[in-house]
Amino acid sequence: MNNDHNGFNTKLVHAGFHADATGAVNVPIYQSSTFSFDNAAQGAALFAGKEDGYIYTRLGNPTIRALEENVAILENGFGAVATSSGMGAVSTVFLALLSQGDHLVSTASVYGPSRGLVEKHLARFGVQSTYLDTSDLAKVEAAIKPNTKLIYVETPSNPAMLVTDIEGIAKIAKAYGCLLVVDNTFASPFLQKPIDLGADVVLHSVTKFLNGHADIVGGVIISKTPELDKLIRVMMINLGCNMDPHQAFMVIRGIKTLSLRMREAEKNAMIIATWLEAHPKVEWVRYIGLPSHPQHELAKRQMSGFGSMISFELKGGISAGRKLMDSVKLAILAVSLGGVETLIEHPASMTHAGMSPEDRLEAGISDGLVRYSVGIEDVEDLIADIEQALTQV
Repeated sequence: MNNDHNGFNTKLVHAGFHADATGAVNVPIYQSSTFSFDNAAQGAALFAGKEDGYIYTRLGNPTIRALEENVAILENGFGAVATSSGMGAVSTVFLALLSQGDHLVSTASVYGPSRGLVEKHLARFGVQSTYLDTSDLAKVEAAIKPNTKLIYVETPSNPAMLVTDIEGIAKIAKAYGCLLVVDNTFASPFLQKPIDLGADVVLHSVTKFLNGHADIVGGVIISKTPELDKLIRVMMINLGCNMDPHQAFMVIRGIKTLSLRMREAEKNAMIIATWLEAHPKVEWVRYIGLPSHPQHELAKRQMSGFGSMISFELKGGISAGRKLMDSVKLAILAVSLGGVETLIEHPASMTHAGMSPEDRLEAGISDGLVRYSVGIEDVEDLIADIEQALTQV
């Protein structure tokens, strides 16, 4: 899958596409739960894995496979497994790679439900975990235990916008015999390729940048090796969290414009972040494209751009943050991110409400933190919207 030498934009449009007898220029939606066999011998060969083909959509489907091949090529991985949601991808990875008594080291400001799954559910089955600032490599290495099997990193992190040195973490993981998993949702393969930097597994909520239109949910897991790909696929099949063919079709369509969308949104984000940083009512801004960001130089080395996610804190704390969100007119008050529309939300009361106040503060998620996902609207309109909202604060 990773021997396609075309440019990135060409891969976005064409990778994973295999023409069928109809001559369709887009991947058809194979909306079928089951597939027929030519004869009993072929059916037996398919079930035995001796022949490539399709049996049942939970096990594989041509539309879903086209998406999986596309994303595997974009991430320079061996193979990919598509799931029904981003959390389906996270759950599949954890259940495939962790066993009773194993220890996980992860980013403190990781997506709230990802952390909640481990601390509230997998902990019941003996999985231990340590959450910390993974941008500090010394802290990561110090947290490794004899039973540590997995390092799970989200970079840039949600919503603190911390950047972790993937290559540095990969060296630590290799030295201690751990696997490294990177949630690449915030960056997408347009900006960052963790497998090239030493990661073993990469995952995405394709709901966000890869699809980019806020009209489906889905996930995908990309593995570096055939062994990991098989292990993860078997777990996904057993969990039954496969993607639907129509979902896959929508993501394939969205991926084709990934570069175009992200370039425009990133251009807007840089202008807005710079404007916010100079505003007297703003306490601080976390945008990795700003020189003031603590990992700005690392991001320049590790990523090909800075993306469109901004976190900022207003002077006045939680009440000021809520007033801002209630006052915007163009930005949409909603969770999620990475779409063509600009979204604004309050992590402490929304996406990360499941964390204790102490854990949120430790993860850098203050009560007044505002997360701003910049879309592709005219930047003058977005700034005017924030400016009029700030006058209400």
